[in-house]
Amino acid sequence: MKFPDPEIRLTRGEAETREFARTLAAACGPGAVWALSGDLGAGKTRFVQGLCDGLGVRAAVYSPTFAIANEYGGDGGSPRLVHLDLYRLSGPDELESIGWDDYIDSGDTLAVEWPERAGRFLPSRRTARVSIERVSDGDPETRRISFAPPTQDNTVE
Repeated sequence: MKFPDPEIRLTRGEAETREFARTLAAACGPGAVWALSGDLGAGKTRFVQGLCDGLGVRAAVYSPTFAIANEYGGDGGSPRLVHLDLYRLSGPDELESIGWDDYIDSGDTLAVEWPERAGRFLPSRRTARVSIERVSDGDPETRRISFAPPTQDNTVE
């Protein structure tokens, strides 16, 4: 797994958001943990759609807000991507109830929305941080996406 350098990119629309994520996932390959931060409706699920595209995972991707975890791929030789939404968890003490350790130990690609709820339990050497923000430039579809590759201490606060 090789992560690209940090980058900040403006995207104008869902297609550009997906394309940026596709490019990052294709460069990294399977097995990364993507800590996705952004307000509700910022584009985190669109970003995950792009991650699936970049990994060759063909699936209809939906926000796992109520399911907490959606699993895509893993059949026919494709890698598996697990999309986790930790919004409904109160904090790291509830991670065990969703099988967090099994997901981390699986080596699958993980896309984690609301990663601050996982606290220090994100694997620092595999976790890339992505922040998605709306930009007030007159176009409601413009987003600023900040990508940071893993560091030695990559806890999301």
